[in-house]
Amino acid sequence: MTAITTCTTPRSELWSRFAVLVALLSLAACTSAPVRTPGPQKPGGYYLDDGPGDNPPANLDQIPDAQPRVEPIKASTARPYTVFGQTYVPMAQVAPYKARGTASWYGKRYHGQPTSSGEIYDMYAMTAAHPTLPIPSFVRVTNLRNAKSVVVRVNDRGPFHSDRLIDLSYAAAYKLGIINHGSDLVEVQAIVPVGQRQTTAPVSGTAPAEVASEPPVQEPTGAYVQLGAFSTRQNAQSFLLRMRAQLGWVGDKVALYGREGLYRVHAGPYASRDEATQVAERIEQATELRPVIILR
Repeated sequence: MTAITTCTTPRSELWSRFAVLVALLSLAACTSAPVRTPGPQKPGGYYLDDGPGDNPPANLDQIPDAQPRVEPIKASTARPYTVFGQTYVPMAQVAPYKARGTASWYGKRYHGQPTSSGEIYDMYAMTAAHPTLPIPSFVRVTNLRNAKSVVVRVNDRGPFHSDRLIDLSYAAAYKLGIINHGSDLVEVQAIVPVGQRQTTAPVSGTAPAEVASEPPVQEPTGAYVQLGAFSTRQNAQSFLLRMRAQLGWVGDKVALYGREGLYRVHAGPYASRDEATQVAERIEQATELRPVIILR
């Protein structure tokens, strides 16, 4: 008699696979672009099924940087989205931005596939993916290891790793000397083209709105729900407009206040801490934010 051995997958593993599939489908519904998922990596820094193309152009060093210009922001890429349990709130306008972090790159695995902007990814063009910068927008990326610098056009979302700041195209990574290292510490600085108006992308079908004048310094007395705090007024204004569109039931209670270089988006005032707490709980359920109660 021949013994027959069966193998079953634990229920917990099935649910884990299902949760990842739901996350991927959720992002695809928002951007219709492939998600760069974690996986085994080769020493060169790319995934096993990714990497450089078989016949890269001979003139990679001569590929020109992206040329900053005024372009309308794609509204569909300015909506909050969630990947692998992490919620991202994109900037809805071109504004000053500077950050340091790890840059990685992606190549043939996504070459020829649609990006979050709807454009086709070209690994030999000077482009990049970022979780929250406006799409499209332009940034200067400087490799802090060798001081090399390039200008790229952000037209995709990613990388969805907590330890990475930006995903570069193969060409951009090549010019920065990152290819052989797989990743490097970089500085990313936004470029605001001459003539770029400080306006937000349309949210939920609304028209673009101009950035308001300097906000009030102090809130009236009462209890407030703080939704967010920002170091730049432009980012705070963009977030304010998004919250007003998303939290229509709060009405005109969502406002912007600025003091000592910090811009805060608050809902209120409310008559008591209890009332503000109830509103905060409802906002948390609707947005996945973590509001803070402020008493004035």
